[in-house]
Amino acid sequence: MNAAAHEPLKFAYWVPNVSGGLVVSKIEQRTDWSYEYNRTLARLAEDSGFEYALSQVRYIASYGAAYQHESTSFSLALLLATERLKVIAAIHPGLWHPGVLAKWVATADQLSGGRAAINVVSGWFKDEFTKLGEPWLEHGDRYRRSEEFIRYVKEIWTSEHAEFNGDFYRLHDFDLKPKPVQGEGRPHPEVFQGGNSIDARGMAGRVSDWYFANGNSPEGVEAQIKDVREVAQVHGRTVRFGVNGFLIARDTEAEAREVLREIVDKADREAVEGFGNAVKQAGQSTGDKTGMWQDSEFADLVQYNDGFRTGLIGTSEQIAHRIIDYKRRGVNLLLLGFLHYLEDVEHFGKHVLPIVRELEAAELERVA
Repeated sequence: MNAAAHEPLKFAYWVPNVSGGLVVSKIEQRTDWSYEYNRTLARLAEDSGFEYALSQVRYIASYGAAYQHESTSFSLALLLATERLKVIAAIHPGLWHPGVLAKWVATADQLSGGRAAINVVSGWFKDEFTKLGEPWLEHGDRYRRSEEFIRYVKEIWTSEHAEFNGDFYRLHDFDLKPKPVQGEGRPHPEVFQGGNSIDARGMAGRVSDWYFANGNSPEGVEAQIKDVREVAQVHGRTVRFGVNGFLIARDTEAEAREVLREIVDKADREAVEGFGNAVKQAGQSTGDKTGMWQDSEFADLVQYNDGFRTGLIGTSEQIAHRIIDYKRRGVNLLLLGFLHYLEDVEHFGKHVLPIVRELEAAELERVA
């Protein structure tokens, strides 16, 4: 039995801080990207069993997201509006200096009592760099830069005489004060990352605290976990794992499937195809052609992190059993997106999560 099976699953949600919701579709959406909506949602989520929220990062209008709130400032606002929720801000190396970002996070962490975290995004959207006048690196170099970025922020967060000398970043006898909140099992704010390529998996094993997998089958996610764990073991490290999923819970499986069909049928075809072309170009630049989205079909890309592929679509009971299957394979956290956030998050907390906890208890009793 893997170590993850002994701990309750954690749940996170994608913060809808960009317009258009979590699907690139013209279906009616009652999700809003405003701060007022998101403040209400964050408070509801932490009362519905969610431990984390992840603020997205987009810098320019793209693929159904015409408007975007910046991720770090939005994350801080949500931290200050809640009491227990941990908020993960997505950030791009290359658009942030690691020392400036480390200082920002330290302050946010102090203000929130130790609830700030970051998701290091190596980047797939070339225009976000070139239109800002920043150089666009090839895939392997983007991940080398991200790895240095993570090593740098961890060093500056934990050392009184921080030193780092890399190809992209340097740090000389620096003492950051105040440092982030430190506690048992938490020497610094948690560092998350995603990615599917060999470069991404290697980086996760060497430096990240959490590895996010795009939506995938239980078997596909299990293979990624195995690869990252092998690297981590060589470096004497432990990494935890999350998987992205778009959740549609209805009274019957047929009703849930009908919602999915309508989302895909009403997809913004031009935006989905543009997104698909951009991300597949980025993935094909990997040496082994294993970047994210390389085997994604049109319907998969309507949810831009392959969330439909995780299969969290059906009745509350069906979804809970599917979630437990991921836990058995080493998943520690489910990162969830929804169509109508307020209604769907509340439904999850009242109807899906209690079944998950019952199944977890039964699983532990079975193997005891």
